[in-house]
Amino acid sequence: MTRNGIMYSLKQAAEAAGRGKPAILRAIQRGIISGQRNAKNEWMIDPSELHRVYPLVARNDSVGNETERDAILNESPMLRQENDFLKKQLEREREISQELSRRLDEEASERRKLTAILTYKPEKKTGTLAKLFRRKA
Repeated sequence: MTRNGIMYSLKQAAEAAGRGKPAILRAIQRGIISGQRNAKNEWMIDPSELHRVYPLVARNDSVGNETERDAILNESPMLRQENDFLKKQLEREREISQELSRRLDEEASERRKLTAILTYKPEKKTGTLAKLFRRKA
């Protein structure tokens, strides 16, 4: 079963894909799309699995369209909620990433300062007294 509970029969799958039933059955047998048999030994195909391979063809079947439309409408609030949750989670991850980048920059700056302190070699200044009493070799 799908999340919304709708599965295509072999006939419905053929109509939705604009193909014949034998073509859909061959696709199942060849492993191109997956399908499963129900208690009545009829093929049931997940719409997302079918439309992964065959695009949806417009139908005039108002009952089928209403069922699909109702399923989409029922799923929309759940998808919106999941989308909002994922957006918040992404924003938190971005904030963490920015904080870690800031800390890394501070650490690099501190490391450069410490390296400069540790490697500093002052110039030897010779004052006038040192010049006066300098020994000649």
